[in-house]
Amino acid sequence: MSEPVKKAAQQAEERLDRVATSVREQFNKIIESRFADRIKEGRFADQVDHGVDQGRADTRRDQQGARRGGRGRSPA
Repeated sequence: MSEPVKKAAQQAEERLDRVATSVREQFNKIIESRFADRIKEGRFADQVDHGVDQGRADTRRDQQGARRGGRGRSPA
């Protein structure tokens, strides 16, 4: 490659690196501020997904029951 072409390629690469760094910094600012705002607003406070917790309990109960040879419910 000739010197002018190498120089132009190097300058383009440096510009792209600067743009990528700038975009990364701006993205991080946006994400951090939005997440921080949500925490401050209390959106994550005391939120429990009871459906997921119930599903986990049912699965554990079923797995334990299968090991015992039952259906997961204790005979009463």
